[in-house]
Amino acid sequence: KSDFINFISDQEWKSIEPVSSWFGPSSFLMSSMSALFQLSMWIRHCHGYLTETVGIPVWGSYAIFALATLFSGLILGLVSEAL
Repeated sequence: KSDFINFISDQEWKSIEPVSSWFGPSSFLMSSMSALFQLSMWIRHCHGYLTETVGIPVWGSYAIFALATLFSGLILGLVSEAL
């Protein structure tokens, strides 16, 4: 705590370079990272729902997500070929 107070009162923060806009909170890179994190939390929630509520075994949930990944890749490939 005292180090932080000294950092502010001695104005040492002025000697630190600001974060570039590429790594800023509203940049495309950080927004993409946030979206990936939210997707991973949604997948985790779905996995918990499938295994705990529906009663599907863990390997069954993994198989469902593997098939969903394959089919989404297939659909994206078909769409990209059509364009």
